[in-house]
Amino acid sequence: MRTFSGAVFAGLAFAGMILTADMVHAQSSSPGNGGIEGIISVSPSKPGPLRKGEESAAPAGNIEFVVKKEDARISSFTTDAQGRFHVSLPPGHYTVMREDPGSRIGHWSFEVDVAAGEFKKVSWTGDSGMR
Repeated sequence: MRTFSGAVFAGLAFAGMILTADMVHAQSSSPGNGGIEGIISVSPSKPGPLRKGEESAAPAGNIEFVVKKEDARISSFTTDAQGRFHVSLPPGHYTVMREDPGSRIGHWSFEVDVAAGEFKKVSWTGDSGMR
């Protein structure tokens, strides 16, 4: 739950608004809140043949992705150094993709359905295009 400082409460009171703890909780966790969270990897992560026992995938760290519903841009997020991300979205069907210059090589588009009040856990691997 979000907390507010006394100055914020004083400012709201001055503006003639009364904000209760129940209202604050309702704003931060409404029933429609959901989204996607997980890890995005890239494979192959380096060119050339793989050696026996060598991992071909690596975290897709610090990469920006956009979230679209049909052709409309709904949101965006950037993965952390380990490829992890978390993004809130209303219920619906979405396409998650890269639009930066690095996305011209390989395949960086994923589809996902989001249900109301639920965070869908995903593990995607983008194709780097290296061979």
